[in-house]
Amino acid sequence: MEDNRADVELVHEALLEHEVEGELVVLTNGESAIEFIRSLDAQRAECPGLVILDLNLPKRHGLEVLEFVRQSATCHRAQVVILSSSDSLEDRTEATRLGASWYLRKPSRLQEFMSLGAIFKAMLENRS
Repeated sequence: MEDNRADVELVHEALLEHEVEGELVVLTNGESAIEFIRSLDAQRAECPGLVILDLNLPKRHGLEVLEFVRQSATCHRAQVVILSSSDSLEDRTEATRLGASWYLRKPSRLQEFMSLGAIFKAMLENRS
């Protein structure tokens, strides 16, 4: 769930570089993310294996989305990685309290961004 097109492309490239298989669903604001989770609950559909969530989303803050994911009947156990430009202790603390699986600051260097693919792949492979 990311509103910055460049960051979406970087995440996509990082996933490709590390041969992470699966469908990438991009939601560009917090409200559409919550609606997506509601639709999964209503259909009793499978939740994505990994949710990569930015905090600074339009319409609804990422922490609101995280809280909604954790309250979802379908997605409450999903692995949620916060990938944010915020390095605020307050954001990190609140994300942990709400059940984020991992909190990562968006890297400023391309190679560091590409290495995120390995982290995402490992999380997908180790989910239970």
